[in-house]
Amino acid sequence: MPAAPLRFITFEGGEGAGKSTQIRLLAESLRTRGEKVVVTREPGGTPGAEQIRALLVEGGAGRWQAESEALLHFAARAEHLAAVIRPALADGHWVLCDRFADSTIAYQGYGQGLDLAWLWTLRKHIVGATEPGLTLMLDLPVEAGLARAETEQRYERMGLDFHRRLAEGFRAIAAAAPERCRRIDAARAIDPIAGDIRAAVGARYAMTL
Repeated sequence: MPAAPLRFITFEGGEGAGKSTQIRLLAESLRTRGEKVVVTREPGGTPGAEQIRALLVEGGAGRWQAESEALLHFAARAEHLAAVIRPALADGHWVLCDRFADSTIAYQGYGQGLDLAWLWTLRKHIVGATEPGLTLMLDLPVEAGLARAETEQRYERMGLDFHRRLAEGFRAIAAAAPERCRRIDAARAIDPIAGDIRAAVGARYAMTL
């Protein structure tokens, strides 16, 4: 029999997709069932990774070369996996993460043009067997997402064409991994989105939410 998927759920999508709200709602649903849940984010999740996050999201749009950005993301991810994600999974917790390795593939690969094979090699080396059991791709029109965004960080200033490439990247990643990824229409109200997410989690993990 195939191994059960890790209780590691990642939320992906462009700016303003509503990931934080939907992570909170799913965490509440799981905790209502008596489950132990860790909610975290990338880049970030540990003190050192949060310092790297500040380097990545602050400053001008052209602050870093794309290769430098990718390596910073994977450095933060290595710390996050070692200190938070893997220990929580080993202790029987669910881990809900706002962004993970798909974001690096989408942002630095599809968005900024880095070689996808190189990024996937880094991903395999850093992430290893700790791939998400389920990835929820929150998909909505780029213009709507940018209008919703609550902050103006580096990536939000990278231009409409960048964000369109980014959206196509997330769709391509989802299409290439249909067992792991579920695209969710995020252009709707909060409750129907949350309902679709609960259904996707229920189907993937053979449970009722």
